[in-house]
Amino acid sequence: MAIDPQLRRLALSTLLASFPGHQPPRWAESLVAEGMAGHTLYGYNIADTAQLRALTQRLRSARTDVLLAIDEEGGDVTRLAHATGSPYPGNAALGAVGDLSVTRRVYRAIGAELAAAGINLNFAPTVDVNTADDNPVIGTRSFGADPLQVAAHAAAAVVGLQQTGVAASAKHFPGHGATVTDSHLELPVVDVSLDTLHSRELPPFAAVVAADAKAIMTAHIRVPVLTGDQPATFSRRALVDLLRRDLGFTGVVCTDALEMQGAAATAGGVPAAAVRSLAAGADLLCVGSAVDLDLVEAIVAEILAAVRDGRLGLARLEEASARTAALAAWTLGHAHDEVDPQLGYAAARRAVRVEGSVEGLDAPLVVQLDSGHSIAAGLVPWGLGPHLAGTEQLLVPAGQATVDSLVELAAGRPIVVVGRHVHRTPAARQLVETLAKVHHVVVVEMGWPSSWRPAGARAFVTTYGASHASGRAGAEVLGLAG
Repeated sequence: MAIDPQLRRLALSTLLASFPGHQPPRWAESLVAEGMAGHTLYGYNIADTAQLRALTQRLRSARTDVLLAIDEEGGDVTRLAHATGSPYPGNAALGAVGDLSVTRRVYRAIGAELAAAGINLNFAPTVDVNTADDNPVIGTRSFGADPLQVAAHAAAAVVGLQQTGVAASAKHFPGHGATVTDSHLELPVVDVSLDTLHSRELPPFAAVVAADAKAIMTAHIRVPVLTGDQPATFSRRALVDLLRRDLGFTGVVCTDALEMQGAAATAGGVPAAAVRSLAAGADLLCVGSAVDLDLVEAIVAEILAAVRDGRLGLARLEEASARTAALAAWTLGHAHDEVDPQLGYAAARRAVRVEGSVEGLDAPLVVQLDSGHSIAAGLVPWGLGPHLAGTEQLLVPAGQATVDSLVELAAGRPIVVVGRHVHRTPAARQLVETLAKVHHVVVVEMGWPSSWRPAGARAFVTTYGASHASGRAGAEVLGLAG
């Protein structure tokens, strides 16, 4: 059967693909020239500023209004600074600072860096209200646990980012903050009433709509009272009835990565997930990080088949394409800002909270508990290490360290234990609690804060994140920074 080139172009115009390496392969450029919406860039696409700029210029030479997207949240989730850690505090730290002008300026600085690199769509800010202390995928990516606080900072972030001509895609609608499972791996369930959804999860989304966010990203989560047995990404009640009709959103609805198990496994594969998302009201399909030409062509073929067999209306596809084109047009022609390189570090310092006393930390032994990493954040360096001046540091898995061995290594010196979400890991928690009973211990928590405090610790320091900026702030507070 002959393929209608106009219909193929419509299908391509809804897709954000991706590719490996520091330069786009020929197919990635060719599909952009043919009309594909654009690409999502990841840490593996970025070596340095000059290389990234050359990459984006090459794609923009294929089509001027190509959408080039990225997850640049600051804090723990960074692609620009994946090799070192972000120079900006994350949302939890900004929420702790509590100054909306700081949030706006930090996001404007992030936007300025993206714009200078040729990137025009940022999958940020995260506006989920983190009400689950053990949330494995949101945590410090959230501005906090109070809906009104999150709403105010979310709006400030959108305004700051979009002042640079970089479109914000606020996420994850209708709210990923109450989950205790990761949608990269399975389909989480938020089993709450509509009243709870409206009072707790939705205020930040109403705020970003009012702030004119150009895009909103869906969540691969199931809210039974709203979405039934399917994720919000596939739910017309969520994307059209709630987001567009009730909240008044007129911008682009973008999916979270369709390769994630919360979407792909539910639909029976990425191509089927793409069709179900479009039919539900999504406009821009983020395919994910593992994309090649064969997958893109399989998605396009499935979209065309769905139009032919009635699973997807042609008018719905045209609507999605038009919204995506309007978003791309909006990003053109903005001037670039200058960036203050110390802005993020100053903000991170204001976020640090100290309970107890950090006096007397002369030449301590710094013990960083290896905590792994989330899929969303990737493997990004963290901790106090890069900022310590001549201080001994030890990186250990919590389950392999013993109190006696650490006390022996310290040789009478104080011990600073640095961790992320220490309370979540029984081995780490027990190690710190036992150590604090017999030794001079200061704990630095660089994950989402909880109510846990180890009895006997001289001080408990909370940085509200593990970015490069927050690491320096923690080292400064302890008097250990070089």
